[in-house]
Amino acid sequence: MLHCKHLLSPSSFKRKVVAVATPNNLTSVNHRPLLLPKLPGFLSMDDVTRSQPFPFASTAAKASQNNTIDPQPKYEGKKIKGRVVLMKKNVLDLNDLTASVLDRVGELVGKAVSLQFISSVNGDPEKGSPGKVGKPAYLENWITTITPLTAGDSAFDITFDWDEEIGTLTLEDVPGEGQIHFVCNSWVYPADKYKKDRIFFANKTYLSSDTPKPLQKFREEELVNLRGDDDDKTRELQEWDRGQEYARPVLGGSSEFPYPRRGRTGRPPTETDPNTESQLKLIMSLNIYVPRDERFGPLKLSDLLAYGLKTIPQVLKPELAALLVGSHNEFNNMQEVLMLYEGGIELPDGILKYIRDSIHEELFKELFRTDGGKFLKFPVPQVIQDNKSAWRTDEEFAREMLAGVNPVAIRRLQEFPPASKLDQKAYGDQTSQITKEHIEHNLKGLSIDEAIKNNKLFILDHHDALMPYLRRINTTSTKTYSSRTLLFLENDGTLKPLAIELSLPHPDGDQFGCISKVYTPSSQGVESSIWQLAKAYVNVNDSGHHQLISHWLKTHAVIEPFVIAANRQLSVLHPIHNFCILIFVKL
Repeated sequence: MLHCKHLLSPSSFKRKVVAVATPNNLTSVNHRPLLLPKLPGFLSMDDVTRSQPFPFASTAAKASQNNTIDPQPKYEGKKIKGRVVLMKKNVLDLNDLTASVLDRVGELVGKAVSLQFISSVNGDPEKGSPGKVGKPAYLENWITTITPLTAGDSAFDITFDWDEEIGTLTLEDVPGEGQIHFVCNSWVYPADKYKKDRIFFANKTYLSSDTPKPLQKFREEELVNLRGDDDDKTRELQEWDRGQEYARPVLGGSSEFPYPRRGRTGRPPTETDPNTESQLKLIMSLNIYVPRDERFGPLKLSDLLAYGLKTIPQVLKPELAALLVGSHNEFNNMQEVLMLYEGGIELPDGILKYIRDSIHEELFKELFRTDGGKFLKFPVPQVIQDNKSAWRTDEEFAREMLAGVNPVAIRRLQEFPPASKLDQKAYGDQTSQITKEHIEHNLKGLSIDEAIKNNKLFILDHHDALMPYLRRINTTSTKTYSSRTLLFLENDGTLKPLAIELSLPHPDGDQFGCISKVYTPSSQGVESSIWQLAKAYVNVNDSGHHQLISHWLKTHAVIEPFVIAANRQLSVLHPIHNFCILIFVKL
C-alpha cells in the first residue's frame, strides 16, 4: 500500500499518481498491457529485492510456459529507487482557470510530494494492528526539473528507505525486472486543504472480510476521509434570495428525501439562508468545482471548450441581425439557416499546420483544425454537404430519429389505435385519432393486424409526456403540440414515417380530452410544407424528451444516487468498485 502527501498550495498539482513499475519491454499487470514507464500517474520502482522466487508469464514464452526467477538483491543500503510521473496544472493550462503563476513560487520550497509504504503483512505493535508505515520519501530534483508551461507530464526520481519489517513485494505476471504496480488513479490535494493523507492500495482486490488485518484500519479510514462527513452540512442549490416560490427542498438528511450526501461545490451561501448555496454568475459557473476524479480529461475538455468558442459567432450573428432588421430573432427562410455554416476565417492549410505543430495547448489545436473546420466556424453537416435538401426526405427524418440522441424512445406498436395511460378522470379520452385509412395504403399490402404481428409497426410517442404541461407551455412565446409518430419497418431495415398526430388540450378543459389532427406524408404543394412542419414538431419534442427525461431524469436523477452511494460506501479495494468505476466515470 502507498501513502501519499502533497504539501504545496491548493492549485499546484493535479497528479494522477499511480505507482507502477515497468520493465524495459512490454509488461502485463493483471493480464493487461502497460505502455512505457513515463505515463501520467505512474510510479516506476526498480532495484526491488524479492525474498522468494515468483512465477511469471514471459512475453517471449508460450502461454503454457511458466518460468521462475531466482531472487537477486539489486540494491545496497536498503534503498528502492523509483520514478514518479505526475500531471500538474500549469500557467497556460486554459482548461483549468485556477492554474496560477503563484504555483511556480510554491514549487521553490521543495519536498512538495511525499510517499510512504504501508505493509499489508506486518502490523505496527506500537500503534495497534495497522500495517507498518515506512519512512517518507520525497520527489528528487524538484527545483531543477524543468516542467512545461502547458499541462503535461513531469517526471521525478524518488528513493525509498526499505524496512524489512514492512515485508516483501509480491510481483505477478511481470516478465523480467523487479516491478510493482499500485493503482492510484486519483488526485493528491494540498496538505493545507485536505487534513488526511491519501492512501493508495496495490492492484489486488479484497472483500471486506478478506482484507489483510494490517490494512483493515486504513481501508476504513480512507472511505471515511473521502466521504467528507464533517461540520459543513450539505447545502442544496436554491434561490431563496429571489423569493420563497423558487426554493427547492434540500435533498438528503431527512426521511422524506433520503438522497446521498453529494460532494461540496464551494459555492457561497445565500444571503437569506446560510445553509443553502447561492447560484453562481455565468462567468463564475465556468469554473465551478468538480472533483478531480470526475473532471473531463484535458483532450476531451479542450474539444468541448473549442466548440463552445466556435458557437459564439453562430449565436451572435442571428442576434445582431434581429436587432438590425427587427425580425424578432427568427429565420425568414431556409437560406438564413444555411448561412450559419458559412463564413469563418479562411486560413491556408500551410499556416494551419504550422500553428498546430508549434503549439501544445489542445484548446488552440482544436480551434485551428485542418480537417475542414475553419477558425470560428462550424463544419457543414454531412447530410447537406452534397445536397442541401437531403434533410427534408422522410427517409432521412426516420434515419436521424434512429441514429440520433433518443432512439430508446422508439417502441414497437402493440395496439391500434395507440392508447394513452393518462388518468381519464383528469384528462378525458386521449386515445389516438390515427385510423387505418391514414396508414394502411403504405403497409406493402399488409393489414394493420398483420403488420403488428410481424413487428413491422413502431411508434415514437411523446403524447402523454407533454399533454399535462401543454397549457402552461403555450402561455409563453414558445408554442408546441404533443405528438405521436407511426413508423413502418421496410424490408431493407430502414424506417419510414406513416403518420404524425399533433394534439392540443381541449379548449373547454382537460377533462374533455384533446383536439388532435393527423398528418400523412406529402411531397407536393401546401400539404408538403405542412408535413415538413409536422416533422419539425416531432423533432422538437424528441429533443426535449431526451434532455429532460432520457438524460436528466433517467441518468442523473435516478442513477446518480447509486453512483454517489457506491463511491461513498465501496472501498477501492472492493472488486465491484473496479467494475463500477468504468461505468460511473462516463455518466
